[in-house]
Amino acid sequence: MATATAISPPLLLLLLVLTAGAVISPAAADDVKAENAGVPKYPNCSNDFQLVKVRYWVDSVDHGSITGMTARFGSLPPSLEEKASRLPATFTTPLNGCSASASKLNLSVALSVRGNCTYTAKAKDAEAAGAAALVIVNDSEELSEMICLEDDTGASITIPVISVSKSGGEILNLSLAAGKKVELLLYSPERPPIDYSVIFMWLIAVGTVVIASLWSDLVGCERSNERYDDLSKESATTDSSKNEPEDEVVDITVKSAVFFVFSASALLLLLFFFMETWLIWILVVLFCIGGIEGMHFCISGILLRSCSSCGRRTVKLPFFGEFSVQSLSVLLFCVAFGVFWAVKRRSDYSWVGQDVLGICFMISVLQIVRLPNIKVATALLCCAFVYDIFWVFISPYLFQRSVMVTVARGDDSGGEAIPMVLRFPRFLDPWGGYDMLGFGDIIFPGLLLSFSRRFDKWNKKGLANGYFVYLAVGYGVGMFLTYMGLYLMDGQGQPALLYLVPCTLGTTVVLGLIRGELKDLWSCNGDSTAPSRPPGMA
Repeated sequence: MATATAISPPLLLLLLVLTAGAVISPAAADDVKAENAGVPKYPNCSNDFQLVKVRYWVDSVDHGSITGMTARFGSLPPSLEEKASRLPATFTTPLNGCSASASKLNLSVALSVRGNCTYTAKAKDAEAAGAAALVIVNDSEELSEMICLEDDTGASITIPVISVSKSGGEILNLSLAAGKKVELLLYSPERPPIDYSVIFMWLIAVGTVVIASLWSDLVGCERSNERYDDLSKESATTDSSKNEPEDEVVDITVKSAVFFVFSASALLLLLFFFMETWLIWILVVLFCIGGIEGMHFCISGILLRSCSSCGRRTVKLPFFGEFSVQSLSVLLFCVAFGVFWAVKRRSDYSWVGQDVLGICFMISVLQIVRLPNIKVATALLCCAFVYDIFWVFISPYLFQRSVMVTVARGDDSGGEAIPMVLRFPRFLDPWGGYDMLGFGDIIFPGLLLSFSRRFDKWNKKGLANGYFVYLAVGYGVGMFLTYMGLYLMDGQGQPALLYLVPCTLGTTVVLGLIRGELKDLWSCNGDSTAPSRPPGMA
């Protein structure tokens, strides 16, 4: 028997927060937009903005690269590093480069800061002094979109002109001020036409949804006598049919579905306007709590499925009572895993831990939270459908940029990004970065797939005449269409639910109409489709 129950406060908070990341983002937190169609072009000043790698050496020691961006005017740096020249860097005199430089710039890369003159005036003065290229340091962390005025074109400028961020310029300035020799090499590698990492992201998304929907079948065939928070030796040896606890699930209602999406919108705006370090830490802590709970649930369920008697050995702890040794050991491992990820979350390999915690969390959520019928599913998914489209495509008209993409990438958080996304690195992309998928893009459709699996089991449907297989295929097609949209729209962030909702909810409705079962799907109650509670649920 299934009974509705309350979710623990950390889990409830994280359920709300996760919807704020329900978007596929075309860029990682440190990626930069390469083109802005709204910036005007003029004759002889019509270059597309291109990202540039500014590789630098200090006293002949390679220190990596800084990201820059080309101007509308001037020549473009080569696309291959082998064809670029390594040249000494020299600051202009005056520093703003608004008059003829007193510094010797012959065959060097001139460095200047923002001033009161135009970009083209700086470039002309630097070229006249013999500079081979000009790098302009911005006064903020944004890359300047350097354009021409309508009556001041860059027709006569033949050197590359590159802008870098304030922090990038400070790195170079510190070395030059210390009297060290700084050399720069400018090149603009092209991104590969096909991003192969999306194949792995597709597999992760589809695999997570399918495994979560089939979890009770995979690990729930044998009941465990273990209770995480209250376990006694007597209950472990008593007949399980008499002591088996009631299933603890949370049925979503139409009102809660609408409230959930509106609350998520409010939270998204909070993250957009106040993305500070302290807020990021709150999200990290909530993510770790939810991820640790989910990881504990998944590992314990698998272990108890493999060895049903392993959870019977107990240990008594002061203040906490009696615990299963296995459950306690798994919990300590999960806590250590979560803490390690939190400490190393900015490292290159942190995406692995983030994905493991996220996948485990989503699997556990889809065992606790459920849709009772298609009526509630329609309310939830339609609201989420509008929510995703609004905050990705319409919000730029109100807030000058996409609220969803900005929050997902962490543009205003000093390089920190919200952890409620799955990430996979672009190994073949010279610019690096990650493909990202919000938790909501898995959980919202996953709720519907889990419902379809319960409905099939209750009505003893097979693969051909059931709903689950068709919805799983529909979800895979929806993810494919999402990445096709990402590719066709030149990497612009896509609201995945725009494609996933029609491919899953639409498939359910069409099949229900064809089979004459839509009324049953629409009005069935949660108890009639309740799955068995898998072992390992708290």
